[in-house]
Amino acid sequence: MARVFTVSGDIVIDVSPDAAYEAVSRPADMGRWSPENLGTAGGAADGPVELGTTFVGRNKRGRFRWVTRCTVTAADPGRRFAFRVHSIGLSRPRLRGPIATWEYRFEPADGGTRVTETWTDDRRAWPAFVANTFDRIATAGSTFADFQTRNIHMTLRNLKRALETPEG
Repeated sequence: MARVFTVSGDIVIDVSPDAAYEAVSRPADMGRWSPENLGTAGGAADGPVELGTTFVGRNKRGRFRWVTRCTVTAADPGRRFAFRVHSIGLSRPRLRGPIATWEYRFEPADGGTRVTETWTDDRRAWPAFVANTFDRIATAGSTFADFQTRNIHMTLRNLKRALETPEG
């Protein structure tokens, strides 16, 4: 089976592209929607971040916890937000190298916004056998492409629910 390097999903949310961008471009808040991300470490990136901003993301999978160093690679309000994950570790992101890129696109659709979330596996230098073996251990049986497809759909559903629900 060929290795899949990119997966994505989309959803229409009843808010403006600017409102959707505003929410997603706050890495500290991502833990509100993502099934795996817990936000950022040390209060970094509390507000919308700009191109070139570096932040440390906190993550969990079951009992396992880790951190990643990320750099914002696109920050086009109302249109596109992306960041590259380039370092990982248990308590500090010490192991450097290409890991993944996350991208969010925002397009007007049906009176709201189509939000498209894309994950790209940046571990291109890893042999397929090594990547697939590692992935199945790290995800309890899935490739990262399959695992991230499920995470993307959960994240987008949670984002839609949060942005469309009036705060009370």
